[in-house]
Amino acid sequence: MRVVQIGVGGWGKNHARVLSQFGALCAVCDADAVRAKDTGQKYGVNYYTAIEDVLESEKFDAAFICTPTSTHYKLATKMLEMKKHVFIEKPMTYKSEEGAKLVHLAKKNGVTLTCGYIERFNPAVETVKNFVKSKTYGELIMLEFHRENRMPLHIKDVGIIYDTAVHDIDTAMWLFDDTPEIVFARSGKIKHDHEDFATIMLGFKDNKVAIISSNWITPARVRHFSAVCTDGIISADFISQEVRIEKDQGSEIPRSEKAEPLTLEIKHFLDCIETKKTPRVTPQDAVNVTRIAEAALISSQKGVPLYLELQ
Repeated sequence: MRVVQIGVGGWGKNHARVLSQFGALCAVCDADAVRAKDTGQKYGVNYYTAIEDVLESEKFDAAFICTPTSTHYKLATKMLEMKKHVFIEKPMTYKSEEGAKLVHLAKKNGVTLTCGYIERFNPAVETVKNFVKSKTYGELIMLEFHRENRMPLHIKDVGIIYDTAVHDIDTAMWLFDDTPEIVFARSGKIKHDHEDFATIMLGFKDNKVAIISSNWITPARVRHFSAVCTDGIISADFISQEVRIEKDQGSEIPRSEKAEPLTLEIKHFLDCIETKKTPRVTPQDAVNVTRIAEAALISSQKGVPLYLELQ
């Protein structure tokens, strides 16, 4: 497996590290010449500043796209048309209709396409998913997410809904194993060009609900969620990967293995290419997240709920 990494700043540098550990990284490309050279030399691979030079000089099987959201569609289209497998860091595209075109293109060319909704590979989320699926603590009726921190310096082109809340939108659909029927949101901006705080409510069938609270104002880093079930509340921390269950009889902490979600995510993608298996995050899943993010932005601007029909 030979993989090209496009974009090695911000979160992308971590993908390059893991791909190198798997022995899959063959080249890196970044518009910043210093960053491209430093990363290429660090991992002993070729480095470029222009995607055209990569396509002309490299033979590869797959591409990881970790560039600003506004560039995802154009880069992914180019790769998919060349029948390369593609991993796109979240969100897949800024516009859902562009994401739908990528889904069609991947199917047409018979290649694997996925998006970096990494929390599906977080051991804490997997533990909660197993409890919910088995109904160990009854039926899941409500999810609450809190994701707070100062704004990451490398985020320039999107607000907190597209950069941060999308993780919890995806996790909510993953845990409910369903898509929401209604979206209502409020958001605003205090210190940034785009919205830097938002609260989103996703309404699922049977009156089930997910409430997502995100902000780039809080000094402390918070990454936490709770799954309210009919016979208990399951709480988890995305960072520490600790899970706690609260019941009438008291609380308990189940034993679970910890692991780096990014390593699990990338290994899964590479395995899917080799085995031709459907990725855990399907491209349609990623399109659905973008559609919900679009609806959340419109809802927050107009002050009204939006009803959705998702695939």
